[in-house]
Amino acid sequence: MPHLTLEYSANLQDTGDFGTLCQQLAQTLIAQQADGKAVYPIGGVRVRALAALDYCIADGRPDAAFVHATLKIGAGRSNDTQKRTGDALFEVMKNHFAAIYQQTGLALSLEINEFSESGSWKHNNLHARFR
Repeated sequence: MPHLTLEYSANLQDTGDFGTLCQQLAQTLIAQQADGKAVYPIGGVRVRALAALDYCIADGRPDAAFVHATLKIGAGRSNDTQKRTGDALFEVMKNHFAAIYQQTGLALSLEINEFSESGSWKHNNLHARFR
């Protein structure tokens, strides 16, 4: 962990440059530090973007758009660490979409969900590759 999923209205597919955004957000997660140590292991970082083909935003105007990010993290990180992570990710999102935000209706949002390891199964050799 962490896993960050972006869900976005398909009308942003051509202009949103989601590949670049995913890279920026991954680097932001990797850069998070607490007490001089990485908050999130590199081998656990996942960032993905999924287009919502069917959607209605507000009154249904076709130029309205949205991007909603959900960050899933394992339990145990402090509220301060979670806030710093959320602030850093949301700043990347706002900067990335600044021009589109000025041109059209755009709703950006981010939430962080913490979960228990007892409800999670993993089979992953990526962590070993980064040790």
